[in-house]
Amino acid sequence: MELAHTCYRITDIDRSVAFYTALGFEELRRMPIREEAINVFMGLPGDGPRLELTYNFGVDSYELGTGYGHIAVTVDDLDGTLARLAEQSIDPERAPYTVREGGSRLCFVRDPDGYRIELIER
Repeated sequence: MELAHTCYRITDIDRSVAFYTALGFEELRRMPIREEAINVFMGLPGDGPRLELTYNFGVDSYELGTGYGHIAVTVDDLDGTLARLAEQSIDPERAPYTVREGGSRLCFVRDPDGYRIELIER
């Protein structure tokens, strides 16, 4: 077995694609679902479509609920990544930190719909 992809719902395709592109994802394809929705598949270079963003026509907001935590991506240079994101008005929730002594530096950003994305420095 392997994890195929993660899916969540978005309210603006262009805004979400721009956010995930800023994180280093690539848009791989769009798939219409009848007259109901469009799935936008995003992936990191060299990987497959691991993130499915679903835009449902006529829906302008969603409840995130208390069960969603975050998705995590690794980056080679956390400070450089945050500088590039800041140029697009994407700021971390707080400054990078480590959870334990000797652990990786990390921080969180939020996508346009409020989903948390953890950035972990390799």
